[in-house]
Amino acid sequence: MTATRSSESSAHERLYRNLRQRIMLGELPPGLALTLRGIAAEHRVSMTPAREAVRRLVAEGALSLSSSGRIATPELSVERIEELAALRGLIEPELAARALPRAHQALIERMAVINAAIGDAADSHDAIGYIRTNLEFHRLLYLRAQAPAMLAIVETVWLQLGPTMRVVYGRMKRNEAPRHHRMILASLRAGDEPGLRLAVRADVTHGLRHLGSA
Repeated sequence: MTATRSSESSAHERLYRNLRQRIMLGELPPGLALTLRGIAAEHRVSMTPAREAVRRLVAEGALSLSSSGRIATPELSVERIEELAALRGLIEPELAARALPRAHQALIERMAVINAAIGDAADSHDAIGYIRTNLEFHRLLYLRAQAPAMLAIVETVWLQLGPTMRVVYGRMKRNEAPRHHRMILASLRAGDEPGLRLAVRADVTHGLRHLGSA
């Protein structure tokens, strides 16, 4: 019995992390209907790990669960997107400012390398690669803030926005890294906290004008 529970717990954790990553990176489109049976079959697990993974993702806002039991990826209203973008605009500049005293040269150079990879993904129209490297750019900096509760909130926001960000990317038709990233890197090199806050806030809210009725 114990071995079975341990196996199911391990399967649940793997499934949860896999689905969470796919949703955050926009691999699943907004409003995609899912079933427990389909999730279990795709990932070759029993219904129990599938049910537990879905329960956690619903709690994080990564999936919706209707009163009829329909499971789907988030299909956000413009108002909801604006609310989540406002949260990013409030929390992420604070994380960046807290990270600034520990943003050593090696970190900044690593971020510059990631930013080049973002540009490569944009140039090759790799939406998933673009979103993945963009989040990596931000996460690398925010980890230096040593504020895990704030970062956890931000990652939940990223998770809820994931499917929609894929739509936003498609509308922007971008072929280079976000210009605000250059401002972020310049502010880090200069130790300019006000400039860093402004650059991060502009970067994380810039996509709003592309949303339309996403």
